[in-house]
Amino acid sequence: MSKDGFSDKVKGAVSKGKGELKDQVGNATDDKQKQREGKTDKTKGDFQDAAGDFKNKMNKDK
Repeated sequence: MSKDGFSDKVKGAVSKGKGELKDQVGNATDDKQKQREGKTDKTKGDFQDAAGDFKNKMNKDK
């Protein structure tokens, strides 16, 4: 991982977008597994986003 949080922020946004898409497809097709995958991806994206924020803050404090 880079010291810069930007890449984590981008990965987080991608994971959240992918998760939202899976969740919506799961809702539309009544596919509970796809909905769970979507929610997992969105949570993963939240963590990646938080990691990016943390890295940015740590680099800013130096």
